[in-house]
Amino acid sequence: MKFYPLQFEPIFKERIWGGEQLKSVLHKSFTSSTIGESWEISTVKEDVSVISNGIWKGKSFVDLIKEYPKEILGTAVYARFGTEFPLLFKYLDAREDLSIQVHPNNSLAQKRHNSFGKTEMWYVIQADKEARIIVGFKEDSNSNTYLENLKNKTLLSILDEVNVKSGDAYFIESGTVHSIGAGLLLAEIQQTSDITYRLYDFDRVDDKGFLRELHVDLALEAINYKKVQTKKEFTKNTNESNVVVDCPYFTTNFISLEGTMEVVKSAETFTVYMCVEGFFEIEKDHIKLQYKKGDTILIPAAMNEFILNGKASILEIYIS
Repeated sequence: MKFYPLQFEPIFKERIWGGEQLKSVLHKSFTSSTIGESWEISTVKEDVSVISNGIWKGKSFVDLIKEYPKEILGTAVYARFGTEFPLLFKYLDAREDLSIQVHPNNSLAQKRHNSFGKTEMWYVIQADKEARIIVGFKEDSNSNTYLENLKNKTLLSILDEVNVKSGDAYFIESGTVHSIGAGLLLAEIQQTSDITYRLYDFDRVDDKGFLRELHVDLALEAINYKKVQTKKEFTKNTNESNVVVDCPYFTTNFISLEGTMEVVKSAETFTVYMCVEGFFEIEKDHIKLQYKKGDTILIPAAMNEFILNGKASILEIYIS
């Protein structure tokens, strides 16, 4: 088969809040003790993924897209985005709390940064007993109330803290104030954007003793001050695609694979599989490729029919 399931060299990101679970739980290979993110598929400038398998091993993902835009991205995705890859896929390990932050929407990000906005979702792979996230405001608020609490260092008192567990999923639209709490290992699907406005960082200092930069003024226009519902309830029927998130930027399904599942899809979009538990294989033309927990695989749009075999929990993502 000319077009085959693609994997990529992970791009590891040192973070003040990172740890070692990407190595111990998801089988990533690195030596640092503070890796917070593994960028699995990225076309962010300066962080472009490189293919790690098959005949295109060592090739830049951006270069491959330019060579085969419709075959890799899909006819509908190409018509909408050209050769830009619209999504970014990550695994995150929060050994400590992340900063409280917000991301701009498309129009604001385009105006300020010539970039996509950042709507994202999280799937909780592993959670400590008391792990929690921050997702929006407890009640509808406004900029004056927000600024007053920020000044008084009581911001947490007006934000919605939610306890989470393994298997939970959350949808974080751009504009939602949020933070990932300590003790969480997540899969993250997001628009291709690396724009974050940091609101509050618990007065932490970096390894040089400096407070990290905040973006209070930039954030004011970006914040959605309304209370939002972020948790996604979804079914987990075996050997079928169960919808978790369906938004203008991506669709994410949950597959509980037990045995064999035949996949037939259109050539309009690529598909990405993130294996969040177990192991499975993709079979096509009598060729079987094996995958495990922590693997991320991109199925080119031109690869329309194949079989999944195994026992795994899989996130299935595409553009609808």
